[in-house]
Amino acid sequence: MQPMEERVAQLMREVEAFLPSSAEDAEQFRIRTLGRNGSITQLFDDFKALPPEQKKALGQPLNQLKNLAQEKVQLAAAASPRKPAAAQSSEDITRPGEPGHLGARHPLSLTREHILSIFQRIGFSVAEGPEIEDDFHNFSALNFPEDHPARDMQDTFFLPGNLALRTHTSSVQVRVMENGKPPFRMLAPGRVYRNEAISARAHCQFHQVEGFVVDKGVSFAELKETLLFFSREMFGVHTQIRLRPSYFPFTEPSAEMDVSCMFCHQKGCNICKHSGWVEILGCGMIDPAVLQNVGIDPEEYCGFAFGMGIERIAMLRYGVNDLRHFFENDQRFLQQFSGGIE
Repeated sequence: MQPMEERVAQLMREVEAFLPSSAEDAEQFRIRTLGRNGSITQLFDDFKALPPEQKKALGQPLNQLKNLAQEKVQLAAAASPRKPAAAQSSEDITRPGEPGHLGARHPLSLTREHILSIFQRIGFSVAEGPEIEDDFHNFSALNFPEDHPARDMQDTFFLPGNLALRTHTSSVQVRVMENGKPPFRMLAPGRVYRNEAISARAHCQFHQVEGFVVDKGVSFAELKETLLFFSREMFGVHTQIRLRPSYFPFTEPSAEMDVSCMFCHQKGCNICKHSGWVEILGCGMIDPAVLQNVGIDPEEYCGFAFGMGIERIAMLRYGVNDLRHFFENDQRFLQQFSGGIE
């Protein structure tokens, strides 16, 4: 067999002397030298079996040979005249074009990102957690008694092994607090599940954004001003809020928050049930027992929490009157948001 050095030198002379006369000629040259069974490809295969001393001597010349062959092929292709467009395609270029239809982000995604962006501007970070939760993170750590109605089958989708589909994203707050140290200023967006009949106002799956702050000296007044800022950024600078006493196992005191109706401006309409107010979220000061459950000293730290349904905000934002529209993938509904890139 001819020595490797002579084969490389001989092929180098052939490549240097090659002058293609057409694109077809260049392609045949490429196949003959650089193709799967080409002469240069064969050299590289044989090169692998050489002893280290010969590899050191032949490595550079062999790479130079390959690079030169590739340059010859590229130059020949660039110099070849292109075929007229009519010869390449039988399409009628005078035929009217068909407009392309661009998709759009889902209205729930748009609303979610808008909510997060408002709170992120005042220092909140975002955390996410699993949708399948254990009893501690979904219930016990949040101060739900053993006999609380939310633990009943009518509200929760229970799974084997003392697990359940999470009923709120407050479980993410528990995970953040037990794995970190205050101060916290966090948002927890995500999908949640409750065993409810599907209707225009309720669904077995929906989306929440819950937020919480834990630090020294946190007050209810800070909670109120935070939610007022959010409401005016979301619904307009003239929006007013009101807080009504309520009850949640994991906050004390607790409140439901209403915003002034953005449709009738508190004159009374079907949306606000002629009250002038629309309920959008629940909130309150974090119960000291919750802080103790995650290893935070309630004598040193305190905080507040709030939670809202993304579907509820989207319905108000876009004037949608049926929650089911968000889950049906009806193109007639979704195409209304084709310009909604935010």
